[in-house]
Amino acid sequence: MSNIHEKSVNTLRILSAEGVQRANSGHPGLPLGAAPMAYELWANHMNHNPKNPDWDNRDRFVLSAGHGSMLLYSLLHIFGYGLEIEDLKNFRQWGSKTPGHPEFGHTVGVETTTGPLGAGFGSAVGMAMAENHLAAKFNEKDQAIVDHYTYTLVGDGCLMEGITSEAASLAGTLALDKLIAFYDSNKISIEGSTDLAFTEDVAKRFEAYHWQVIKVTDGNDLTAIGKAIEDAKADSSKPSLIIVSTEIGYGCPAKQGTASAHGEPLGADNLIATKKNLGFPVDKEFYVPEEVKTHINDILVTCAAKEDAWNELYATYKAAHPEKAAAYEWAMSGKVDIEALDSEDFWSYENKLKATRASSGEIIQKLTKIIPNMFAGSADLSPSTKTWMNDQGEYSKDTPEGKNIHFGVRELAMTAIGNGIAIHGGLKTFTSTFFVFSDYMKPMIRLAAIMNLPQTFVLTHDSIGVGEDGPTHQPIEQLASLRSIPNLVTFRPADAKEVAAAWY
Repeated sequence: MSNIHEKSVNTLRILSAEGVQRANSGHPGLPLGAAPMAYELWANHMNHNPKNPDWDNRDRFVLSAGHGSMLLYSLLHIFGYGLEIEDLKNFRQWGSKTPGHPEFGHTVGVETTTGPLGAGFGSAVGMAMAENHLAAKFNEKDQAIVDHYTYTLVGDGCLMEGITSEAASLAGTLALDKLIAFYDSNKISIEGSTDLAFTEDVAKRFEAYHWQVIKVTDGNDLTAIGKAIEDAKADSSKPSLIIVSTEIGYGCPAKQGTASAHGEPLGADNLIATKKNLGFPVDKEFYVPEEVKTHINDILVTCAAKEDAWNELYATYKAAHPEKAAAYEWAMSGKVDIEALDSEDFWSYENKLKATRASSGEIIQKLTKIIPNMFAGSADLSPSTKTWMNDQGEYSKDTPEGKNIHFGVRELAMTAIGNGIAIHGGLKTFTSTFFVFSDYMKPMIRLAAIMNLPQTFVLTHDSIGVGEDGPTHQPIEQLASLRSIPNLVTFRPADAKEVAAAWY
């Protein structure tokens, strides 16, 4: 590393370790090991502007390994997102802006709530799908107003979870080339070496999913990491996994490479030793060198210039395509045409008995005319759940403008992906399966509720009529389970008008 880059990386490391030490709780190992890849991305490759964290065309960064939250908070601090030193000092404290795991809507710059391992990866796939679909819908030749990447940082634990397998498989099928995942491969988990339970060849697995796989053998080599990012961007045919070999707890002489670095403070003496080892003054707490501040401020000028260039592009686009620009702005506003929902047509239905899923299917067809930015699907069950949107096309790598998503039989990933679509902005979404399989969805339904996301879950076949399928398909306790989740509004409509009211 050159001196200023080394100081910047080590600033992230020490801030992270100090935050955990001050809280006497947290995970210093990942930040110490993964700081170089995070710095290289944020400083030299990611399009973002801290002066406008909600810029439509920003690149998204998702820390799927959410236990490493102090790394994200340190990034947000030095890059000027509004987190102050006092916020870092209050890590994991009640009411602070720096909770133990990142929380969407609570801390500026956090793109999604993470903590349950793999959830962030699944939502990152949803964000990449949203970008891909909106680009197909709104971009014009030489005027790509939707053109950004989604980055996610995953650890060994994320890749052990089944949700990442489900989501990665779909991402590869869809050829989401704007999705780039960093794998912090440090070969350590809480119980010890990953060899205890995780000996698979991750590279071969992702190659089988139709991902580009790039390896960086030295997690401290910023040049190699930067080249890997550019190589990932250069392949426009598939998503990319960058496997970065790191050492957990890097810089701490007593804990580097050990399981104890994962989820406990370094300890006061070890923190001092780490500071000495990384060339930081031991008598200064939460110290950011002035030259690092100057260096980052220079980078932020470039960040702002990228948004300025996009604003100029959008102004040209709006002048040339005013109707499309109006549709884009309406979509990004998140609004819905309430007057159309209040119309007589929306509330007009045949007065005859029918399954509520059939009534819901009819309402969905009406909604597609009222809400032009619907983008939704089911877990390979749309003929049964009646969730196919007629005349809206199917979403695929060859038809990204289509609105019907084939999630495949992947309920858990489907729900996380739906969360990512909802978070991204510009689209209204729902996900669907049989009610009994909400058990597969529940962890991500719970995250949607925690984040207050406007995702709709269409869960059908809640009836004695599915008894012929036997007890495996008969929902009994699921209704009580969903009704127990705070922030989740659960409707169980009995006729067409109640279904309409639920959708309304």
